Formats: sequence, structure tokens, C-alpha cells
Amino acid sequence: MKNAIPFTPYQKLVIVLLTLTQFSVVLDFMIMSPLGDMLMKSLDINTQQFGLVVSAYAFSAGTSGLLTAGFADRFDRKKLFVFFYGGFIIGTLCCAISTTYPMLVAARIVTGLFGGVIGSISMAIVTDLFPIEQRGRVMGFTQMGFGASQVLGIPIGLYLANFWGWEAPFFLVVGIAVVLMFLIWTGMQPITAHLAFQRKKNALEHLWHTIKKGHYRAGFAATALFSIGGFMMMPFGSAFAINNLHVTQQQLPLLFMVSGIASLVVMPLVGKLSDKTDRLQLAIIFTFFMMIMVAVYTHLTPYPLPVIIMLNVLMMICLIGRMIPSMALITGVPEMQDRGAFMSVNSSLQQIAGGIAAAVAGMIVVQETKTSPLKHYDTVGWVIIGVSMICILLLARVSSIVKEKAKNAAPVMPKVDVIPEM
Repeated sequence: MKNAIPFTPYQKLVIVLLTLTQFSVVLDFMIMSPLGDMLMKSLDINTQQFGLVVSAYAFSAGTSGLLTAGFADRFDRKKLFVFFYGGFIIGTLCCAISTTYPMLVAARIVTGLFGGVIGSISMAIVTDLFPIEQRGRVMGFTQMGFGASQVLGIPIGLYLANFWGWEAPFFLVVGIAVVLMFLIWTGMQPITAHLAFQRKKNALEHLWHTIKKGHYRAGFAATALFSIGGFMMMPFGSAFAINNLHVTQQQLPLLFMVSGIASLVVMPLVGKLSDKTDRLQLAIIFTFFMMIMVAVYTHLTPYPLPVIIMLNVLMMICLIGRMIPSMALITGVPEMQDRGAFMSVNSSLQQIAGGIAAAVAGMIVVQETKTSPLKHYDTVGWVIIGVSMICILLLARVSSIVKEKAKNAAPVMPKVDVIPEM
């Protein structure tokens, strides 16, 4: 195994800020699920309308990624990050003060337009400030935002909503985000090294220049397909647990909380392992075990709660764990001058693919009544397994691209931003 390169104090600060930012953005998305029943009753909306509220975020986030890709490499990444994070805060605040269904849909669209770009800018910052030998660990820490949102998002969201109404969780996200905005503005250094590589192209030319590169498209395809697994299963995870596995509404927060805690513990370990071993091999191992767990879980019948929790935890660890070495590998594809555009397109396709996956899963899964078991959830599992096999082939292509790029790298690299010691 390779020896891991230690982080500088400033790098550690950046990791903390990016992880907390990821937590706030994912929390905003995660709290929609447990608030579903309360929102439908408070705003007098039906299940189809609530589905639109959820999907509005994903599709607007995907659209935003494409719209911003052309100029994502033309500005200081810190300023771009602050701008879109500020828009995310405004969108989330609009969600909290919405009083009608159209207002809530509009607020979710605004939140998606800004929040959907934050992940891609974060990835560009990671690729600028961290060599590829460190990125697995960075991905492991930033993915903790997802696990933390499961641990805190559902229980705290329900707790606050029960006491102060469904608006309270959104106000919580706004409060967290405002504090983080101040810390980012005062603690993060300007990130401008990529500006020295810019060519005189307008936004559309830069976008087309990024999309037309064949090796970039391999990374895009791998990211889009890797996102399908989670997005196909998540929309119906609660309904399957309650109606098929006989988990009660009171037990459901515990199921999500334990999965989230397991993610918090395991993800940094996977990230560290990703920096010490071959990332392709690690991703294949996690994908293989994920396919087994998906097949088992989607065919599951009622069992004691501890068994269901254990299987859910194993499946979630595999679903998220395969993403860490995969995304760390994919960040090695773009050149410095294209990183912002590449990550924007990458994030956009991930969101759009997720929205399509959720819609396809909705066409596959059938529930005759509101309390009857879900049918064809096992078919969703088989689709995920088939797509995962294609993902392995695409990731193998990405791995060969990254290795070839490293082999052909010039011996003298351009000077980049010096990471200050703090």
C-alpha cells in the first residue's frame, strides 16, 4: 500500500468547510421526505403534486449545472462558491415562508438552481487544492455530509416540525448556512490558479470545448450511471420499509439514523483506503457487494427490526462507498483550465440522471392502495444491478484515461496557488 500524504492545517480547514456545506445542502434535500405528509395536509396538495415538488429541485439543479458550466472556470472559485451558496440560502428561506403550492414549487426551483451547482464548485476546489493522492480521503470526509444529514435531518426535521410546523426545518438550514457563509468568506483563500490557463472563449464555446472531448464524456457517463442506484431506491425506501417490511412510522427514524451513523464511521475509512489502493479495484469490490445487497434487500420480506437495520446499513455503505473511489478517480480526468466546467456538467448530468431514475422507478413500482405492499420493487433492484455492470466498464475506461494522463504529464508543472499554513 502507498503511504498517505498528510493534510496541511489549511487543507483541513477547507475539508471541514466543504463537508459542512455539503451537509447543509443535502439536509435541505433530505428533509423533504419526512415532511411529505405534513406538507400535503398543510398546503392541501396530493401525492403527484408533492412528487413535482421533489423533482423540481433535481431538474432545476441539473439545468443550472449546464447553464453555469461555460463560465465556471472564469472566476475565483471562492467568489463563485459564495455567490451560489448565497442563492441557496435565499431559496431555502423562500421555502420556509411559502404559503401555497405554487410558491413552494417556485422556491424549490430557485433552491435547486443555486444549490445544484455548489457540489460541482466544491469538486473543482478539491481538484485545485488537493493532489489526486489525497482526494479519496477528501471524498470520504465530504461524503460524511450525506450520512450526517440522515442522522440529523430526519429526526431533527420531524422533531422541529412537530413542535413549530413544517417551516421550522427550513429555517434551521438557513441558520446553519448563514454561519457557514461567514466562515467561508473569512477562512477560505482565493482560488485563482486555473485563471492562468484560460483561453479567449465565450461561455458557450467553453462549454462545447468541454463536452466534445471524448475522454471527458467517459467521466460524465460514469457519474450519471453511478447516481442511478440511489435515486431509483430512495423515493420508495420508506414506503417499502413500512408496507413490505412492516417497519412502523415510529421505527423509521431509527432505521435512517443507524444507516447514517454507519456512513459517518465508514466513509472516512473508505476514503483513506482509496488513497492507498487501486481505486478501480476498490470501486469494483464495493459495486459487487452492492449488487448482492440490492438483490437481497429488494426481495426482502418482514423480518425482526435488527435484521432489517443490518441489511439496510450494509446496502447503504456499499451504495455510498463505491462513490468515493469512483469520484476520486473521475476528478483526475479534466485539465485544470476545464475543471469548473467539467464538474458543472458532471453534477448536472448526475442530477438529471437521478431525476430520470426516480421517474422510471415510479413507473415500475406499483401500489394498489396507500397501505398495500409495493409491487415490482425487486424489478428496480435488477435494473440497478444491470446498470452497475455497465458502470464498471465505464469506470475501467476512466481509470485507463487517468493513468495515461499521469504517464504523459510534463515533468515541469505550472505553478499553482501555495496552500498557506495556518
